[in-house]
Amino acid sequence: MSTELRGTFHHKLDAIRDDIVTLAAMVTEAIPQATQSLLDNDLKLAKAVIKGDDKLDLLSLEIEEGCYETIALQNPVASDMRTLVTDMKVNGEYERSGDLAANIAKGVRRGYGMQLSPRLRGLITAMSDEAVKLIKLSVDAFVERDDELASALPDIDDRLDDLQTDFIEAMFDANKAGELSMGETVQLALISRYYERIGDHAVNIGERVMYMVTGDTPESEGATRARKKRDKKEAKAEAEVAAMDKDATE
Repeated sequence: MSTELRGTFHHKLDAIRDDIVTLAAMVTEAIPQATQSLLDNDLKLAKAVIKGDDKLDLLSLEIEEGCYETIALQNPVASDMRTLVTDMKVNGEYERSGDLAANIAKGVRRGYGMQLSPRLRGLITAMSDEAVKLIKLSVDAFVERDDELASALPDIDDRLDDLQTDFIEAMFDANKAGELSMGETVQLALISRYYERIGDHAVNIGERVMYMVTGDTPESEGATRARKKRDKKEAKAEAEVAAMDKDATE
């Protein structure tokens, strides 16, 4: 690849990265907006979050198309190919996180009018804050190619998992006390799961960053063991066939 083409190629990679950062920023705005609509029973804000997901989907689609175009036209290899593969994977994780924010807003519609206790409101706010923090940290890891931060995301996500567990307990306590109907309880259970899944997507992004930087994924070690086991089994089978052929010719 000539110097000029190389420069064009890396300019395209930078543009894709910048678009992904913009996508992530849209997600970090949508999460607290969805949360506020839930806490305030604000249908207008919930609608804005749901409609905003269309813009997020459009940008995600354009990023994906840009990745495919770059692969087709530039024929990248080695680390550049890992970067583009990571870009496509990370793009999908942020897009799905945006969907989850929209799902929280849709839950506001389904459970409209429910009254939340101070305990539930506090836990919802805490889950939202943790989800936003995880998305922001995943962006930092992605932009800075920080595999140390990327590898720490699962441990950071434990806080959000614990909050969801506490929320489920508080939610059922409220249901038993007659403060929430069964339908409202179900909606809140789903909403808490949406926050938790956003954290999972941030962890997935961390895994893709580790792949981009090191070439390895969390599955690599297990895959290596499975490959060695398979190769050993195949070698044994070939040896047995060879022995049978030898016996047949003697």
